[in-house]
Amino acid sequence: MRKTRFDYLKEMNIDIRWLSRAINNNSSSSPGKNSLATLQNEVSECNKCMLASARDKVVFGSGNLDSKLMIIGEAPGKDEDLMGEPFVGRAGKLLDEILFSMGVTRDDVYITNTVKCRPPQNRNPFHEEIESCSDYLNQQIQSINPSIIILLGKVAANRMLGTDESMSELRQVIFNHQPSNTPMIVFYHPAYLLRSPLQKKQMWADIKFTLQYIKENDCSIN
Repeated sequence: MRKTRFDYLKEMNIDIRWLSRAINNNSSSSPGKNSLATLQNEVSECNKCMLASARDKVVFGSGNLDSKLMIIGEAPGKDEDLMGEPFVGRAGKLLDEILFSMGVTRDDVYITNTVKCRPPQNRNPFHEEIESCSDYLNQQIQSINPSIIILLGKVAANRMLGTDESMSELRQVIFNHQPSNTPMIVFYHPAYLLRSPLQKKQMWADIKFTLQYIKENDCSIN
């Protein structure tokens, strides 16, 4: 029999009765919808850096605009560039599994990246490319107004935390986004986990840490 998300959480000794209330915001309107739509139109015509010349589609971000859980990745890959959506390739499927184990789905969260265009050969984005998209990302965070932010991978962590520390030093630590004071938690990037499957055990530990933090602090997300 296939395990449900609740089976995974039960195995980690996590009580998830509170989770749907905590993660989801079911209001019918979002104050950030109009501003995000305007911003997306602006980003679609962006030519601030060299990535614009080689892109197929801008990958702005997608998901629940009323979500209290925001996911920030590194950069679009080949599949994302073709479809214009974040995390649609193999890494996206693994991200779906990670979210499932947390008791949520992609429809419950908002997902974006530090840069909105694919770097050539899927290399890490350069500092100037990250800076070119920095204001866009800041506006997305302000519009979504999440109660918790998960940073996927070293590029996203370094950009948001202003540090070059290693992933081992950043995991299972609560950081705070300023000026909102929103808690931020660093996860391994799904693409890294596909390359290093032995690290998936560490990923489950990070998930448990995050769920426990949300439960204990409620993250002001009711």
